[in-house]
Amino acid sequence: MGEKSGDIVFRRFRSTDTELYLKARRLREAVFVREHNVPADMEYGNEEQSIHYLLFDGGEVRATGRWRRTEQGIKLERFVVPAPYRSRGYGTMILQRILQEVLHDHSEVYLHAQKGAVDYYRKSGFRVKGAAFEEAGLIHYKMVYRPPTQGSTRNEE
Repeated sequence: MGEKSGDIVFRRFRSTDTELYLKARRLREAVFVREHNVPADMEYGNEEQSIHYLLFDGGEVRATGRWRRTEQGIKLERFVVPAPYRSRGYGTMILQRILQEVLHDHSEVYLHAQKGAVDYYRKSGFRVKGAAFEEAGLIHYKMVYRPPTQGSTRNEE
C-alpha cells in the first residue's frame, strides 16, 4: 500500500513483507543499534504486532516508523531518519502520516521519547506524562498526543 505526495511515497506494511521490512530494519540497525548502542535483541521486539512505514523520497528510503496497540493505547515507536537526512522534514512527514491513520481510533496515542527528542515531539502535539525513565540505556519520557488547544500553554502533566 503506497501513498504519494510529489516525490514522497509512504509505504505501509507488516513485517511479513520481507523486502520492505528489511529496508526498515537496516535503518533501525544503523541508528538505534550502531549510533545509539541499543542492544539488537531490545530493538527487534513486537515486529509482528506492529504496522510499519517507510518514507521514500525520489525512490530512496529516508525514514521509518511504526505503531502497535498496547494495553495503554496506541504506541508510536521506532522512528528513524538517518543522520545525513535529518532536519529535512522527513521525521515530521512520517509522524504526521502515522497520526492520520491512528487518531480516528480514539485510543490514547503515546510514545517513549529520548530526552533529546522531547522538544521535537512537543512541537507535534505530544505532552510529557510522568517522570523520566531509562530504556535501552537511554533516558526517555512517556509522551501522550494532545494537540494544543487555542490559548493552551500547558506542556506537562
